[in-house]
Amino acid sequence: MWQSFVCAMIAAFTLKAVDPFRTGKTVPYSVTYHTGWHGFEIVAYAIIGILGGLYGGLLIKLNMRLAALRDSPRYPLKNRPILEVCIITVATSVIAFPVTFLRAQASELVYYLFAECKDIQSDPLGLCKSGIANTGVIFLLLISAIIGFFFTALTFGLQIPAGILLPSMTIGALYGRVIGLIVEVWQREHPKWIVFASCEPDVPCITPGTYAIVGAASALAGATRMTVSIVVIMFELTGALTYVLPIMIAVMIAKWVGDALGKRGIYEAWIAFNEYPFLDNRDDRPIPDIPVSQIMTRLEDLVTITAEGSTIESLTNLLKEYSYRGFPVISNSHDAVLLGYISRTELSFALQSATSTRNLPLHTSCFFSHQPLADVEHTLDLRPWMDQTPITLNSAIGLELCVNYFQRLGLRYLGFCDRGMLKGLLTKKDVWFVVNGGDESGGRVAGAREDEDAHRRVRGVGTHLREGDEGEERGLLFEGRGGEEQDVDLGGDGRH
Repeated sequence: MWQSFVCAMIAAFTLKAVDPFRTGKTVPYSVTYHTGWHGFEIVAYAIIGILGGLYGGLLIKLNMRLAALRDSPRYPLKNRPILEVCIITVATSVIAFPVTFLRAQASELVYYLFAECKDIQSDPLGLCKSGIANTGVIFLLLISAIIGFFFTALTFGLQIPAGILLPSMTIGALYGRVIGLIVEVWQREHPKWIVFASCEPDVPCITPGTYAIVGAASALAGATRMTVSIVVIMFELTGALTYVLPIMIAVMIAKWVGDALGKRGIYEAWIAFNEYPFLDNRDDRPIPDIPVSQIMTRLEDLVTITAEGSTIESLTNLLKEYSYRGFPVISNSHDAVLLGYISRTELSFALQSATSTRNLPLHTSCFFSHQPLADVEHTLDLRPWMDQTPITLNSAIGLELCVNYFQRLGLRYLGFCDRGMLKGLLTKKDVWFVVNGGDESGGRVAGAREDEDAHRRVRGVGTHLREGDEGEERGLLFEGRGGEEQDVDLGGDGRH
């Protein structure tokens, strides 16, 4: 924590000295408001929070459907990413250029949406109109937000470096400014209403720019489902400390509405779509009440390394033959006492160092246990490269406890022993397939692939539990994207 604080302090001093925004300030959207907010505006902030939740939920659903379409073999631009980007770029330019707010650079647009009209010396975007012209501004802002929504859903996921934060901030600022202008017109036309009794006469009561800030925060919360960090980010970007409470209200409501439409944020949805073995410790889905012995890859199906009898050449051939990311080390093939676990990276580095630095021949003996009579000059001791205390559990425990271990400890694999003898092994991706086996929204969107049932059967999802001796020969089967067999996640330790 102390190192992080020092780094942040140095970064702040550097940013202040360099002054990349040419404003003398360390935040890109620094604004100053001359009035505070009133109690009746909480209703408007809540409405903005609802809009943020709807934006996030609908954006994720539409974006996932478009991603599934791109992944489908029927998509004509599936293997033409450059052509796809060029087509979308041309279409975006043609549609966006006639609209004043979409024509502007996103960072510049956000700044003007956040700013108070009296602080804007020139109004290049025409935001600070009054009278009947204000209706046209509201309409144009609303159209820009709608078009921006579809642009964001279409472009997020293209094979170009792009993010979701600034587009969401822009869209949120657009509809937030719309709500602010509506409230401003309402208060100006009906200043005597009891709702506006707290407003001072001859002093502007409503500041539409503050609604833009709240809208930007709500859109970010709806899309990412983050809460505290969003409030901190908005405060750091704008310096609007007075409006932290309205931002908090909008962010929480946006998250609640977004969660009602779907539990996953945009990043979690893409993790599930790409089938990355991410196990969220907040996931409250029920775990099947089954023993782990029905799920694990058993000893007879594992590729293991014995403590003695290996050479540099045999271990090198083992790495070439199998793409697993690690190997359990056992005493011998009969007793199978678990001695440790060595990752592919560590083993490969140790073998390369032995042949290049020590110039050991390929027939040099390697061992993973204590050998008192071994000649240290002509043998290779791999114990320093091996994890000699891997986390293991009894093979008779239930699956729920294993899932808790993976979620809370961030494990890549778990070994299962009985009186020290290795019985099987479970990887993170195995657990992920079991947990997501009954979730149609996990992985690919339902209906996105042809013959989804056949694909699920190949992967083993929904059919991975063993009954008796059936299916013991190979354990869990699964395929990666494109149907090619891949190594088990972060410790491909058993056969697939």
